[in-house]
Amino acid sequence: MSTRILALDTATEACSVALWNDGQIFSLYEVCPREHTQRVLPMVQQVLAETGVALNSLDALASGQGPGSFTGVRIGIGIAQGLALGADLPMLGISTLATMAQGAWRRTGATRVLAAIDASMGEVYWAEYQRDVDGNWGDEHEAVLTPQQVLERTLLLRGDWATVGTGWEAYPTLAAHAKIVLTPGDMLLPQAQDMLPLACHQWQSGNAVAVADALPRYLRNNVTWKKLPGRA
Repeated sequence: MSTRILALDTATEACSVALWNDGQIFSLYEVCPREHTQRVLPMVQQVLAETGVALNSLDALASGQGPGSFTGVRIGIGIAQGLALGADLPMLGISTLATMAQGAWRRTGATRVLAAIDASMGEVYWAEYQRDVDGNWGDEHEAVLTPQQVLERTLLLRGDWATVGTGWEAYPTLAAHAKIVLTPGDMLLPQAQDMLPLACHQWQSGNAVAVADALPRYLRNNVTWKKLPGRA
């Protein structure tokens, strides 16, 4: 049976939309800070129009659930909820950090990835990913850490690791004294096309949720998600 999943992400400065249509991927990607609200719906319409796929013929809608910009995550999930509600679709929440790990594998073949997004306030959103033989990413250890805490984490690691995310540029000393080999994973920002393999795995595992249960992942305990007006 064919699978069709639409993914959209606005969790960072990037805005992207991608469609999985029975193994084929169609995607659009732009870096457009503070323009996500204006750009994401036209990008959705363009992807669907160019592929001839109707929104209500999808199996599910995947959204970037963060961590990332508070406003960006809220915009992305809110728009995804609106689309899913109108087309009666279940939703799949995909981690921004895992998306970039998948992107590093797509670009470089990296199977061990350190993801760090600049979280401001002297911290990064952090995760450590290792890809298994089945293509799944495990033991991510997602957290909000200071550069010193990251250094303590990296001191425990060994071997070669690819780096992704804006945190490495914002805090160049993240792994200054670690005994590991770091190589660029060629991913500063997430792209929706890399959400699709993760979304397909979640779909096949039965992890889709109802629109009202699609929640963000901010990681910071002091941020509370408020549902958009009109949402139950």
